[in-house]
Amino acid sequence: MIDHRRLGRELDLFVSDPLAGAGLPIWLPAGAAARHAVEEYVWELERRSGHQHVYSPPLGKRELFELSGHLGYFADDMFPPMRLSADDEFVLRPALCPHHALVFRARGRSYRELPLRVAELGGMYRSERSGVLGGLSRVRAISLNDAHTFCAPEQVGEEVARILRLIRAAHAALGVRPAGFRLSLRGPGEKYVGDDAQWARAEDLLRGALAGVSYVEAPGEAAFYGPKIDIQIVDAAGRESTLSTIQLDFDKPERFDLSYTDSDGSRRRPVMVHRSLVGSMERLFAYLIEVHEGAFPAWYAPVQLVLLPVDDAQADVAADLARRAVDAGLRVEVDVTGSLGARIRDAARRRVPYLGVLGPREAADGRLALRLRGGRALEPMPADAALALISGQVAARAADLLPAD
Repeated sequence: MIDHRRLGRELDLFVSDPLAGAGLPIWLPAGAAARHAVEEYVWELERRSGHQHVYSPPLGKRELFELSGHLGYFADDMFPPMRLSADDEFVLRPALCPHHALVFRARGRSYRELPLRVAELGGMYRSERSGVLGGLSRVRAISLNDAHTFCAPEQVGEEVARILRLIRAAHAALGVRPAGFRLSLRGPGEKYVGDDAQWARAEDLLRGALAGVSYVEAPGEAAFYGPKIDIQIVDAAGRESTLSTIQLDFDKPERFDLSYTDSDGSRRRPVMVHRSLVGSMERLFAYLIEVHEGAFPAWYAPVQLVLLPVDDAQADVAADLARRAVDAGLRVEVDVTGSLGARIRDAARRRVPYLGVLGPREAADGRLALRLRGGRALEPMPADAALALISGQVAARAADLLPAD
C-alpha cells in the first residue's frame, strides 16, 4: 500500500525522531525544497487575490485565548499554559484567528478597506494524543495556510464564492483531487458560542455559496464559533479528512469589539471569514506524497534536473550547465558517482523529473540528451533549449513534463 511515511523515508523528505518528540516531524532538505515551492505559489496566489500577509507569534498571553473563547471551548486540544510569574502566563496558540483579530483592531478601519484579507502561513499547536499521531497527517506542530477576511455582512456571499474559486485553482495546480464537500453544522450536546439567529444566518450564507455544488451536511462538525464548508480528501488507506475550509464567525468580532466606520459615519461590526486554501503544510504533503507516489509535478519536485556526465571529461561542462540552470531558477544537481546506469536508476528512485545526459558528443556540440521521469528519452537538443523547456514547464506549473502539442 502507498504510505507517505514510507515514501517520506525513502525519498528523504522528512524524519520523525523520538528525541524531537512524537508528532513533531523534521523537514529534510528535499521535503523543505518541495514545501517552499508550494508556499511561494500559495503566497503569490493570495497576493494576487488581494490578501495582505502578516507575521504573528506562535504563542500569546492566556488572556488572549480567554477572550477568543479557545480556553473555554477548546482547552482539551491545547497545551497547558506556561507560567512565567503569578500574573504572567503564555499559551501556545491552537489557531491564528485571535492574532488576526488584533491585526484588524491595530487601528481604526473604514468601510472603504473592506473586505480586508489578512493572510499568514503560521505555526499553531494542538496537544494530540500520542496514539493518533502519524507521519505528517496528524502532528502537534502545525504550519497552517490561513487567512481571515473581515467584511461587511452584505459582502459575505461574494467573498465565500471568491474563496471557493481560489481553492479550486490551488487544487488544480497541486494535483489535489477533492473527495467531496461538507457543510459542517452544529450538533447536539456540543459547546458552541453565539445565538441561534447568528448560526441560522451563517448557515444560510454557506448554503447559498454552495448552490450548484454537491455536498453533504454534517451535524456536529462545526467549529465552536460557526458553521463551515469543508473540502474533503481521502488518503491511500481510504481515510477521509479535511484539507481546505471556509468558516463564518460572527462571534470573535463581538468578543474583540471589532468595528469599522460605515459610509454614514456609524460604527458597524464586521463578519470574520476564516479560510484555508490548502490546509496545513503537513497534512497537504501527507496527501500529495501519496497521490503522486512521490513523483511531484516538476514545479515543486525537490530536484528538477539531474545532470549526468558520462565520464570525467564532461564534468566541467556539466558544472557550467548546472550553474546556468541554477541562475534560471531551477533546482539542479550533478551526479558523477558510479556507473551511468546506476546513476540513472538512482534518479528514477528519487522521482527526479528530468535527467540530462552529457556524453562526449553532447559536450562538444553544446547539446543535452534529456530523459524524462518514466524513461522516455528525447533527441539531444541545444542545452539552452533543454533548460528553456524545463523552465517553461516549471513556470507554467504544468502537470506534464512536456508542453502540450
